[in-house]
Amino acid sequence: MHRGSMTTSATWKVGRLAESSGLTVRTLHHWDTIGLLRPSQRTPGGHREYTEDDLVRLYQVLALRSLGLALDSIAACLDAGIDPLRLVRDHLAGVEASIEALGVLRERLVRLGEELSGDEAPAATALLDALRAIGGTGPEGERTLGCHLEADEIEVLRTRAAALGPATHYLLEVEWPGLYRRAERHRAAGTPATDQAVRRLVARMDELSALFTGGDAGISAGVRAAWHDDPAAMSADPDAPADDWRDLAEYLDRARHGSA
Repeated sequence: MHRGSMTTSATWKVGRLAESSGLTVRTLHHWDTIGLLRPSQRTPGGHREYTEDDLVRLYQVLALRSLGLALDSIAACLDAGIDPLRLVRDHLAGVEASIEALGVLRERLVRLGEELSGDEAPAATALLDALRAIGGTGPEGERTLGCHLEADEIEVLRTRAAALGPATHYLLEVEWPGLYRRAERHRAAGTPATDQAVRRLVARMDELSALFTGGDAGISAGVRAAWHDDPAAMSADPDAPADDWRDLAEYLDRARHGSA
C-alpha cells in the first residue's frame, strides 16, 4: 500500500498478482519485457508494483486473449485505444446478423423444398432467392475465390470460420490486417525479406491461414492466387493498388522461403 496526502491506493507485487489472476510470475515478467503489461511503479529496491490501472489493462489482455488474438495484436489493439467491450458488442452484433441471415435462408429453403416436393417445378424467384441467401451471387471477393477454389473448398473456409466463433471477427478484421500493414511497412522501408521480424510476421500469417484452411495447401494456394488476381475485390477496397498488393505478396513469399 502507498499512502498519499488524501487517499490510499492499493498496489500489487508480481507474486500476488500472479496468484490472484491465475497467471505465473514468469508470464507477467514476459509481458513486462515485451511491453504488453508493464507495471506502473517500482519499489525503491526495483521490484514491480502493479496499480489499479494495470489491473484494468490485465483484464483487457485476458479478455482479448480468450478470443484467440496473438499477444502482439492485443498490444496493438490496446495501444490504439480499442475498447474490448466495443469489440465484444461488435461480435454480438455480427452473431445476431448471422442468426437473422440464417433465418432468412431457412425460410427460403423451406419454401423451395415445399415447391420441389410438389408436382410443379419451383418458381424461378424461389430458386434465385435461395441462391442469393447461400451466396451464389455474393460479393466480388467470393466470386474471385470461386475462380480459384472448388465449391467444397470454399465450404471448408466457411465451416472453419463458423467454428472459430467470435474470434473470427478479430482474426480477420483486426489481427490479419495489422500483420499485413506491418509487413508492408517493412517492405516499403527496404527491410530484407529474410529479416527475423518479417519472418515472424509471415509465420503468424500462416498460422492464421491454417485456422481457416485446415492446413490444406491447395486451399491456401487458391486464396493467395485470388488475392494476386484481384486484391481490390478480396480486400473489399476498390482503391487497393494491385501492384502494391502483388509486390507485398512476393515479398512475403520470399520471407517464407528464406530468400532475399
